[in-house]
Amino acid sequence: MAPRVPRSPARPVGNVTRGTTNPNRLRRMDRWIAAAHGAALRRADAPVAVDLGYGAAPWTAVELLLRLRTAAPHARVVGIEIDPERVAAARPYEREGLTFRHGGFEVPLPTPTERPVLIRAANVLRQYDEEAVADVWARLCARLAPDGLLVEGTCDEIGRRHVWVTLGPEGPRTVTFAARLASLERPSDLAERLPKALIHRNVPGEPVHAFLRDFDRAWAAAAPYASYGARQRWIRAVRDLTADWPVVDRSSRWRQGEVTVRWGALAPGGG
Repeated sequence: MAPRVPRSPARPVGNVTRGTTNPNRLRRMDRWIAAAHGAALRRADAPVAVDLGYGAAPWTAVELLLRLRTAAPHARVVGIEIDPERVAAARPYEREGLTFRHGGFEVPLPTPTERPVLIRAANVLRQYDEEAVADVWARLCARLAPDGLLVEGTCDEIGRRHVWVTLGPEGPRTVTFAARLASLERPSDLAERLPKALIHRNVPGEPVHAFLRDFDRAWAAAAPYASYGARQRWIRAVRDLTADWPVVDRSSRWRQGEVTVRWGALAPGGG
């Protein structure tokens, strides 16, 4: 018999998602978090990170703990799921620094006054209406520690292509595109993995459409670099993009098949 999972005092906020997940699916996002947010994690005495909506199996929460501890050895992870049966199934995987709780966008933690330094919500809002995104973002950002991050995005089933938005307590900051470059024909292939806030905005007249169009053009212009490998072609294309778009990271991240752009440059035309 599965262990009984105590329910939150109030009904969790949100809907049960499909719950599909795979081991190693979120490796690109996790590695980026450890690199970009590692300093904030290390500043906290016992930083807590939340894997929100980890799905039918707990693999992503287990992996998040391992990857965060490469940057912050005292990091803790709380996996939160709105489906109590999934929480019960995850409980056998608990260990030092890793726990699982029943809940939703209210982000219940073992200590009610505690604020997470990180909330990761991957492939969760994809299953909501676009109109719901702003309210969910605001609710989650309100739970963050003062120097905390919300990382919300979407990836394919095995983690080859991923796009995520990074938000602080004040709201959205950046958008990151990440890919296994050998699987990419052109940068606009990432459009199908845009997070819910952007995926319906990939149409003429919207900033994200213009960005992907320019990225494809830069990729085509960088074709001579393909003889040195897809990585060198990507680096060259991103370097050309910086002339017209506010790219905020450097070549050390581009080499990983990533590029990060300020949110304001890609935000929907409606605001």
